[in-house]
Amino acid sequence: MQLISTVQVGKKGVSENLVETLKDHFKKHQNVKVVFLKNSIRDKKKVKKAAEEIVSELGPNYTYRVLGFTIFVKKWRRAIRTSKNEKNKGSDLERARR
Repeated sequence: MQLISTVQVGKKGVSENLVETLKDHFKKHQNVKVVFLKNSIRDKKKVKKAAEEIVSELGPNYTYRVLGFTIFVKKWRRAIRTSKNEKNKGSDLERARR
C-alpha cells in the first residue's frame, strides 16, 4: 500500500467529481497530492482558495499544505479542524467552569 497518491486537476478545476475522486483515494491512502496543471489555475491565491474549498468539502479530519501549485492533503483519524462556532463554545465552557 502506498502512503501517497496523486490526483491532477485540469480545466474544470474543483468539482464534485474531484471531491469524490479524493474520497476514493483516501480509502486506500493516507496522503493525497493534488497537482494543478498549467491550464487550470496559475495564481497561488486561487490555489489556496481551492485547497480550502476541497478540505471543507472533505470534512474535519483533513488538513492541507500548499507548495507552489500543489496541495498535499492529509487524512487524520480524529477531527483536527474545528469551526469558529465550536471554538467559541469551548471558550464559553471554560469560562463557565471558572
